[in-house]
Amino acid sequence: MQKSAETTEKSAEFLFEPSSLPDALIERPQWIVWKCEYRDGKRTKVPYDAKSGRRAACDDLMTWAPFDVALKAKLTGDYDGLGFVFCSADPFVGMDFDNCRNSETGEVAEDVLDVLRRFEDSYIEASVSGTGLHLITYGKLKGGSKKGDREIYGQDRFFTMSGVTIDV
Repeated sequence: MQKSAETTEKSAEFLFEPSSLPDALIERPQWIVWKCEYRDGKRTKVPYDAKSGRRAACDDLMTWAPFDVALKAKLTGDYDGLGFVFCSADPFVGMDFDNCRNSETGEVAEDVLDVLRRFEDSYIEASVSGTGLHLITYGKLKGGSKKGDREIYGQDRFFTMSGVTIDV
């Protein structure tokens, strides 16, 4: 996937470098912004509509926005980051690998590297925390699944996007 040239910013708490996000994702109007909030004492990333400031939903395209609208909303400082929503109309599948990367050294768990190496032409980035990885590739998957720290989705989910690419 080809990368786009946009501004670069690194949040004090969350990784964020939009200049490395692939054009294939940027071109789709499936972007939300998110805020880190606490529910029942746990930190969670809550999606918001970049146009209205109301909560966004992964199954409601009216709450999504073009990339430039979401980026502008994020840069106001009211949100912690951008998110890409997977839907049945796009050609993408996303894999989320939590707790597999040392955020200081960049070292990635070998079992995750084995999976990533099978997807050479895919987009791979560090999670916004720096301790996980996202892989986005072309494919179709109805729904998704989660097993431990590994998830895969083709629709009705969003990934918080860092833009911090990883080479494997």
